[in-house]
Amino acid sequence: MQAVISSPLIVKNLFETRDYVADAIARLRGFEEMAGPDGYWLAYSGGKDSVVILELAKMAGVKFEAHHSLTTIDPPELVRFIREIPDVKIDRPEMHFLQWMLKKGFPPLRHQRWCCEKLKEGGGKGRLIITGVRWAESVRRSKRREFEVCYRGNGSRFLHPIIDWSNAQVWDFIRSRRLPYCCLYDQGRSRFGCLFCPMAKPTERKMNCVQYPKYESLFRHYFRNLHDIRRERKLENDIRWSNGDEMFDWWINDWKPLADDGGLFT
Repeated sequence: MQAVISSPLIVKNLFETRDYVADAIARLRGFEEMAGPDGYWLAYSGGKDSVVILELAKMAGVKFEAHHSLTTIDPPELVRFIREIPDVKIDRPEMHFLQWMLKKGFPPLRHQRWCCEKLKEGGGKGRLIITGVRWAESVRRSKRREFEVCYRGNGSRFLHPIIDWSNAQVWDFIRSRRLPYCCLYDQGRSRFGCLFCPMAKPTERKMNCVQYPKYESLFRHYFRNLHDIRRERKLENDIRWSNGDEMFDWWINDWKPLADDGGLFT
């Protein structure tokens, strides 16, 4: 028998009624003992999925701490939104992203990303972490499991209570409960992350330059410094760029053909 959908979050068929909210709450309550006396560590990005898991954790009545890892290059609208959420603690990094870039000696690339490890993945070590990961987000995430153990062996574990939710279900939950969300969604953005993220499309990185000219100016300033540092180290591949602005323009655009030599940044 074909499933009957009474709402995006409740699906009925001949044998059962599936309540996705109730299932997510059951997952949170079912793993709570494993979280230990400190409770869950809730990873709050400020996106729509983290809005949902924060509300579900409250509804479930489980013990948790909500944390946002500030990358220092988040969209300003997102930072303002997160600051207005009283339940979320903002964790600041050891150094600004651009300072890390100078220390590393090269910007993060699609195949050499050091930024997430330094700025986003340090929190919650040894804890049971609640995330908003969902199968519908990408092919890669469609292979994730409801409960996972960190492959790095640092003792962290992950629970994804809405892993099987669709985008429609996420928005139905937010709107039915009148939850606040970041204004960037109303501006036509379906997803957002760090400004100039190397995993984003070149068109999106270029749009960041248009939408956030002060950030572009700051990045160019640091790329000039980076170029000078690399020239002082006499790195051969820096003959590709005569100055830091050329390096930044290359980084913002589709730079994959230049990465084929494997030793572009050393």
